Amino acid sequence: MKPSKRLLLSGDQAIALAARHGGVALGAGYPGTPSTEILESFSEYGGHGQWSPNEKVALEVAIGAAFAGARALCTMKHVGLNVASDPLFTAAYTGVTGALVIVSADDPGMASSQNEQDNRRYAVAAGVPMLEPSDSQEAYDLTLAAIEISERWKIPVLLRVTTRVCHSYTVVEPRGENGAPRAAHYERDIQGRVMIPAYARPAHRRLRQKLAEMQEWNETCRLNQVVSGSQMLGIITSGISYMHVREAAPEASVLKLAFTHPLPMKKIAAFAQSVQRCIVIEEGDPYLVENIRAAGIPVEGKAEMYRFGELDVARVKRILNYDLTPEPAKPPGKPPQLCEGCQYRIVFEALRKRDCIVAGDIGCYTLGVLQPFEAIDSCVCMGASLGVGLGMRHVLPPEQARKVVSVIGDSTFVHSGISGLVEMVYNPPPTGHVLIILDNATTAMTGHQEHPGTGRKLDHEPTNKVVLEEIARGIGVKRVFVIEPRFGSNHFEQVLDECLASNELSVIIARRPCILIARELRQYEKAACECSAVPSVETAQPACNAG
Repeated sequence: MKPSKRLLLSGDQAIALAARHGGVALGAGYPGTPSTEILESFSEYGGHGQWSPNEKVALEVAIGAAFAGARALCTMKHVGLNVASDPLFTAAYTGVTGALVIVSADDPGMASSQNEQDNRRYAVAAGVPMLEPSDSQEAYDLTLAAIEISERWKIPVLLRVTTRVCHSYTVVEPRGENGAPRAAHYERDIQGRVMIPAYARPAHRRLRQKLAEMQEWNETCRLNQVVSGSQMLGIITSGISYMHVREAAPEASVLKLAFTHPLPMKKIAAFAQSVQRCIVIEEGDPYLVENIRAAGIPVEGKAEMYRFGELDVARVKRILNYDLTPEPAKPPGKPPQLCEGCQYRIVFEALRKRDCIVAGDIGCYTLGVLQPFEAIDSCVCMGASLGVGLGMRHVLPPEQARKVVSVIGDSTFVHSGISGLVEMVYNPPPTGHVLIILDNATTAMTGHQEHPGTGRKLDHEPTNKVVLEEIARGIGVKRVFVIEPRFGSNHFEQVLDECLASNELSVIIARRPCILIARELRQYEKAACECSAVPSVETAQPACNAG
């Protein structure tokens, strides 16, 4: 893709374009709103992007690329960083040889998430530098800056964005053309890469030294900006909140922070002293205000009521005016629902009629909690359906335990459900257990992305396919059923009744492609058949079998 001088891009697209221009050799991630479009766009721009089974694996793949001297990008939504936190904390110790940029796309207001955690806390806890863009231009610029910082200090960098930045379109002026990834080269560094205690202790000291150096550099770096205005009011802010602040209080002096960990405390102190009233405006947790006050700098913060949900211009004005009156209620939106022809309707109707206790999971099928089904009793995180269901089976009296069912989607099962299945086989409850895998051949909730169970890569090209029923049988489940749920047929209900009454471990795979991608699936299958019919020039073997 050859950029024009000015492009209208979403924040996600801007990050992808910057990664391409910055010579990123590999992008890995797991789809999750609002981060999904980053890797999709990176692939469209000609980059090597791939979906991993989950965020932990994606980060480990990116770490490996960065160990080998390449520039790597890893993307995920905020809760995905929980899954990837194990390698994140230790990668801060090991550092990297190339560059590693980790995108955490937070979701204030929970537009499509189970919580609104503030992942700025991860930067402090893990000890990694963090950048926060406020629009698409900054998303582009700060991605390139993150690459530079990562390579300069040999450390992973957290690029923290939010839903509004990811999905809003603003003008971007790119720096240049596509940057070709440089050749990777591995240099052995056993003491720097193998974190046994003897090597990890000095690594921790090196990390703290890097953070001290970055904090000093941050005091004068170009990333943080002061917008001059009235000395009566000064506002310290970052990210999308900067946009709201400029509209809500155009007369104010503003310190816009883009490099938000480690914070430039000298710069912040000087700004606070230059104005009569200094207030911190930030979305989510009081991350900035707590750290600034801990440094002995007197600043105001927002009231607790503004901690919840997204900020906007009206809310910022209320904060500035000390307005603690109840906020106007937002008009109710149309509740989401399962598609009329969705196979999940058959499953949830059957579970509801049997008064099953359903441990649910993350995905389209979570909508089974709403009317007319109201057939999900718990939903905690990706892959939790199995563990939660097994826990209930172990402790409930037999008549109730036999009603417990775990429900999970195909992408979620590959993401983190396999470990739960191992638990099911290793510690079987006395009444057995029933797992229903809803296999619709896609990652539907985030926009129909591929996963290892579809047999297609991020760009929909064919690859090796993970067969779910073979996993279940290989782990040791003897009762495995593959069913195509159809309206007007009671086959699924018959199998469900048999499994509930069996007192054995059972896996039911309800397999039927999502009706929204039926046309695309036919095209992918046709392309795969055409690919396999063309012999390779070098090997005279089907091109699709090269991997």
